[in-house]
Amino acid sequence: MSLFYVVALLSTFFALMTIFTKNPVHSVLYLVITFFTFTVHYILLNAQFLAVVNFIVYMGAIMVLFLFVLMLLNMNEDVEPMKSTLVKVMAVIAGCCLFVTVCGALHLFDTQTPLIEKDPSIGLVKNLGQVLFKEFLLPFELSSLLLLTAMVGAVLLAKKEPKRI
Repeated sequence: MSLFYVVALLSTFFALMTIFTKNPVHSVLYLVITFFTFTVHYILLNAQFLAVVNFIVYMGAIMVLFLFVLMLLNMNEDVEPMKSTLVKVMAVIAGCCLFVTVCGALHLFDTQTPLIEKDPSIGLVKNLGQVLFKEFLLPFELSSLLLLTAMVGAVLLAKKEPKRI
């Protein structure tokens, strides 16, 4: 349980560093570390598949894309327009609404029931595969057809037209 608290503290620290860092590249790197701590949380919860997907998709693909976009944008503080007072006021109002929502959710939280059950089979990839290919076979196949259609559409849109003389 102490490892959970250490990783939770690191997650909170790096998430706050992501928010409060002025340099956008450093902010993205802190976000990568935050996602890595989330991966450790998934491993501690015996959800290996979610850990691997989080590691590959978020840390591997999306964060590298964010880094490339930020490096190509070449954002300077001089170019960025000054934020108006209205934007700051709206941000404070949104933060207060979020705080009230979290406090309300914590107030309704029942501390007497256990948070997780002690079942070692929860989170295994074998169980996920059985559920996907038995109970949810039709939605799984329909989503694969949707992805195939999107891929064919992307290839057709990216294909160059032959020059006509």
